[in-house]
Amino acid sequence: METQVLIIGAGVTGAGLSRDLALRGVANLVVEQADINAGASGANHGLLHSGARYVSNDPVSARQCKDESRLLKRLAPECIEDTGGLFVAIAGDDENYLAEFPGLCAEQGIRIRELQPQEALDLEPSLTKDIIAAYLVKDAAINPFRLTLENLDQAEALGARLLRHTRVVRFELRGGRISRVLLRQRGVEHDVAVKAEQVINATGAWAKNIAALAGLDLPLVCSKGTLLVSQPRITRRVINRLRPPADGDIVTPAGTVSLIGTTSVRLAEPEPCDPTINEVDFLVSEAARIIPSLAEARYIRAFAGVRPLLFQGEAAEKDRQLSRGFLVLDHAAEGVNNFVTVTGGKLTTFRLMAEKTADLVCERLGVSAPCITKKVPLQPRKARQWTEAGKPARKWLQGGDSNDLLLCECEMVPRSAVDQILADLVAQGVPFDLSDIALRSRVGKGSCQGAFCGLRLAAYLSEKKVADFRSTELLSRFLEERWHGLRPVLWGTQLAQEELQEALHCGLFGLELESP
Repeated sequence: METQVLIIGAGVTGAGLSRDLALRGVANLVVEQADINAGASGANHGLLHSGARYVSNDPVSARQCKDESRLLKRLAPECIEDTGGLFVAIAGDDENYLAEFPGLCAEQGIRIRELQPQEALDLEPSLTKDIIAAYLVKDAAINPFRLTLENLDQAEALGARLLRHTRVVRFELRGGRISRVLLRQRGVEHDVAVKAEQVINATGAWAKNIAALAGLDLPLVCSKGTLLVSQPRITRRVINRLRPPADGDIVTPAGTVSLIGTTSVRLAEPEPCDPTINEVDFLVSEAARIIPSLAEARYIRAFAGVRPLLFQGEAAEKDRQLSRGFLVLDHAAEGVNNFVTVTGGKLTTFRLMAEKTADLVCERLGVSAPCITKKVPLQPRKARQWTEAGKPARKWLQGGDSNDLLLCECEMVPRSAVDQILADLVAQGVPFDLSDIALRSRVGKGSCQGAFCGLRLAAYLSEKKVADFRSTELLSRFLEERWHGLRPVLWGTQLAQEELQEALHCGLFGLELESP
């Protein structure tokens, strides 16, 4: 295989890069060892930052978030719920920071509006009565899965290619360049060689591992962030604790649920990365200080992702003190002339990260076409709407087809939605499983966490004969993936729900797994 640019990593940055390059007429191939958003792009709180969170410790990131947030609201409105946000302080919070906050926001051009405590309570009745200060900001909620898929859709329409479940196993270097990249696809015994004029490492927390294949060392720190998913949506707006960035100080609405987070724990490697019971207990207790009902809420899942943070000699005792900015590294200075790494950054700044990386790569290729992603909106596709929480339910209530069987009752995902997703997956010609379909829909994301829809989906796929879905191994793999997020939140109603799932699947199919 040959291409102008090989992009390693199909998170939101890799997807944005593919689209940016394709819009400039540059042929590119994206390879991903798992599936889209397998790293931090799919394990975050879905917050489109106004920039206000970073005004005290990272003004560059604050300005970038402010500018990119405004752009994305115009260019990708179907991916965004423009909720607005609140920063709230409670009794005992640092009053010096409260006094500095308005001025810090003003320095970065971030508009805020002060509210009286009672005004904030009128807007968000679930907030604690202990509020001492509140400010309205321009935060919003964003759907990272639809965002990535739509970037890739437009890139592929312009000739780009995506290879999922394809791992980079080796770089062959010759004359100070990567001459070939060897890939290994899931289910394929032989490796595939790719010749590319330029190679981009956009693998997030895995960037250090990929750079090592070229004999390079990256100053990268892996920081795990754990989040919770509540069954009900708790607030209308994004709620931030009014203090310097810390753990457990954000609640983001996400359609029909809320996301509560996050933590910051240093890891030696990006994997394994699972949420722990202690982290869950901490998040519940800390978030309940600003929203008391969270102490008794039902949580249907916990999940964790790894942030790639840049460590460039900062005297940082904690990961929170490291910049959330991004870096585009030209490895020519280290002797590899066609290799670039882009890492760090935020979901909010993905487009800017892609632009700066594409500018460098195009300069090397002799391509003079400018970046146009500031002006060209994403082009929504019907099949991508099923990633949005609450969308299937709204469509059903507005007069769905009564013959369109529901495969997932919790999230009301109909058979027609799965058919649209299947058409895309089959066309790619890469083996897929239940998790690939769940990633592109709301299947398995409701309160039962796959107890019923997993079985229905497997049976439907077997009936359609799109692949060999008769094996209980595929169902077991899907449920095991759900289990990683269920285990830390098993109390109350969710524990009873899991007992039902165990009885159903172990009793009917013998899906017991040996203890690790």
